[in-house]
Amino acid sequence: MVVCWGPVVRVLVLQAAWALGGGQVRYSVPEEAKAGTVVGRLAQDLGLAAGEPEARGLRLVAQGRQASVEVSGASGVLVVSSRLDREELCGKSAPCALRLEVLVERPLRVFHVELEVTDINDNAPVFPAARKNLSIAESSLPGSRFPLEGASDADIGANAQLSYTLSPSEHFRVVEENSNSRSKSLFLVLTKPLDRETVPVHGLVLTASDGGRPSLTGTMELVISVLDANDNAPQFTQSVYNVLLPEDALEGTLVALVNATDPDVGSNREVIYEIDTFVPHSASDVFSIDAKSGEIRLTGSLDFETVTFYDLHVKARDKGTPPLSGHCKVVVEVLDVNDNAPEVWVTSLSVPVPEDAAVGTVVALLSVSDRDSGANGRVRCAVWPAAPFGLVATFAGSYSLVLREALDRERVSEYEVEVRAEDGGAPPLRASRGVRVPVSDVNDNAPSFAQAVYTVLARENNAAGAELARLWARDPDEAGNGRVSYSVAEGGGGGAAAGGGWRPASSYVSVDAESGRLWALQPLDYEELQVLQFEVRAVDAGEPPLCGNATVQLFVVDENDNAPALLPPAGGGPGPGAAGEAASGPGSGALWAWAAWGAPAGQVVAKIRAVDADSGYNAWLRYELWEPRGKGPFRVGLYSGEVSTARVLEEADGPRQRLVIVVRDHGEPARSATATLSVSLVEGAEAALAAVGSSSSSSSGAGLRPAAGAEGSAAAATNVWLVVAICAVSSLFLLAVVLYGASRWAPQAAVLSGPGPATLVCASEVGSWSYSQRQSRSLCVAEGAGKSDLMVFSPNFPPPPPGPAAKETQPEPPALLDTVVDCIPGQWIVVMYTVLF
Repeated sequence: MVVCWGPVVRVLVLQAAWALGGGQVRYSVPEEAKAGTVVGRLAQDLGLAAGEPEARGLRLVAQGRQASVEVSGASGVLVVSSRLDREELCGKSAPCALRLEVLVERPLRVFHVELEVTDINDNAPVFPAARKNLSIAESSLPGSRFPLEGASDADIGANAQLSYTLSPSEHFRVVEENSNSRSKSLFLVLTKPLDRETVPVHGLVLTASDGGRPSLTGTMELVISVLDANDNAPQFTQSVYNVLLPEDALEGTLVALVNATDPDVGSNREVIYEIDTFVPHSASDVFSIDAKSGEIRLTGSLDFETVTFYDLHVKARDKGTPPLSGHCKVVVEVLDVNDNAPEVWVTSLSVPVPEDAAVGTVVALLSVSDRDSGANGRVRCAVWPAAPFGLVATFAGSYSLVLREALDRERVSEYEVEVRAEDGGAPPLRASRGVRVPVSDVNDNAPSFAQAVYTVLARENNAAGAELARLWARDPDEAGNGRVSYSVAEGGGGGAAAGGGWRPASSYVSVDAESGRLWALQPLDYEELQVLQFEVRAVDAGEPPLCGNATVQLFVVDENDNAPALLPPAGGGPGPGAAGEAASGPGSGALWAWAAWGAPAGQVVAKIRAVDADSGYNAWLRYELWEPRGKGPFRVGLYSGEVSTARVLEEADGPRQRLVIVVRDHGEPARSATATLSVSLVEGAEAALAAVGSSSSSSSGAGLRPAAGAEGSAAAATNVWLVVAICAVSSLFLLAVVLYGASRWAPQAAVLSGPGPATLVCASEVGSWSYSQRQSRSLCVAEGAGKSDLMVFSPNFPPPPPGPAAKETQPEPPALLDTVVDCIPGQWIVVMYTVLF
């Protein structure tokens, strides 16, 4: 029950505080005061000592809308907390007072605080519209008044007292008058007569200024359109129009176009034309005028020998009330004309003209005449275009059309020559005659291939008869002179698998004599042939025939058509770190090795060795332990093929372990071979005896791993091989430098000297490979010797052109892994990278 009576007790206490609190405090603050502005020392004005406001819980009680003031901390100061806008709080009401209640607890008391928000000039006068359009007749008298709507100001008092000004104008002023209503009336007064033809539209700006300090202003644009009155007569652009008209002018010919303008508008400016007087009177049958456009046209024939001059008086009348009119005169002078034009005939024409015709060859004979006499009968002739032909006058009225420049049918196969004749009349009359001169062809252009070198990529094992590329040679000649036939001229190739033998290109490819399509005569084998270079010849059928050549470089792209092959162990027999082989067929084998119990993890037991006849990714091998799966005692290197212990060998592993190792390449699809390795687990002493027996006889059937004391001799042997390998690499580098220097001074074939990127093939245990357009083989040698990865870069040929022959593209090399390749034009450079086991 105590919880239920608590609110009731608080209400009673609050009512008692209301009864006791009879004091009232008044403050004043300007609107738009910044937050934090001190309104008054509330605690001090309420009689509270320092520290009491916070102790007695002095706070502001909000009523209705949220107050924009608050009591600040322990000081009891009343400060502005948010924006105060008098126009938003009270509108036009004055004064604007906010009633606040301040509550003091302990004991509970309520005080009334009245906060007056005073006005500042923060609102500019606003017109009902930013623009007002007025229409005033130009006949309006000075003193005419036109009412305007004034502006309004949201402020009060002096801040809302408005005065008006008008932008400078000699025709208008603004007047403000008091009326019986509460507001003033605003008028626009005309001070000077308007002239629409001078100023059709007046643009003024009406400005309203309030009485604040500083004063704020608002503007409204006044656009005053002046309405027209018929106070202007039509005016012609010319008082006299002089026209020269030839006597052979046809009926309907435009004689003159008279134009009268009226600065009025509407019907006051619409003009009607008419011919008022004809001199002579017979001219009424010869001339007529269009009433709307003012066009004077010829309606009869002229005769210079009868009438040489005509005078026409034209009137223009508007449609105003009353109508006003203007006048002008048109003087027509008839001119005698040259009635006969020259005539041109072709009397002889010798076409077609061979394109190797000599300069000065006569092509045609022409005859020119004019039936007029005097200057009207004198004829001048010219040929157009001016080249490659010209005119030569033989005698009066006769001309020869001769060749002035050498012809080229492939550039222009036919000429349209125009012979132009002009007499000496005023104005002169002209005539022309067109002459068509075809040019016959001679065999002066040899076939030209689009490229000097074509690079073609073909996958091995392609079908016989497959199209490899399409060659095309252009011959701009026509008929037989431009008909091209193709043939394989020379070239050949060979490969390592073929013993380096040379075979002619015609045994591999053939070219269609008409279409230039390059066909494969037999399937290509990358292991036999890596690159085939030959020439294709294009011969036209002209007399004598001309020919052109192009070099074709055919690169065979390797496919994964060879499975990995297991190699016998190094040294010819089993031994430490090697395995014996009992081969069961290609791609598989049975191997065996020894391992001592207690051998630490990571000790190499045997090494599986394999080779792939393919190249690139297709020859990159990886080794995987197929059986036993799971956590067995042995593991195999992914790329090295070394079988090592995965953990310490224990007697629980049994006397023998059978490992099945799969060797896969990286081709698509991958090919594989399987090797079975039997590892015998023996005591350490037995393994040492087996190792001694293996080192004493390379053909013995048993061997043991070397003891720990033999590791020093193995390291010494490794150092010897390392020195030998470094010397070999240095020798090869010096040889490459010598060959490079020789190639710089030796003449090279142009076909192999173009720029082009080198494509590397790098085989390493890291696994970074890229395709090659040549051969890349991995050679495995005996145990303890170096493993040489043969890297061959592609020759420095130009990039293959777009088209059917460029469908097979090679990817960019992903990385250069410890290789140095020097691209020498016309040479193949081979770099050996030695890795010691």
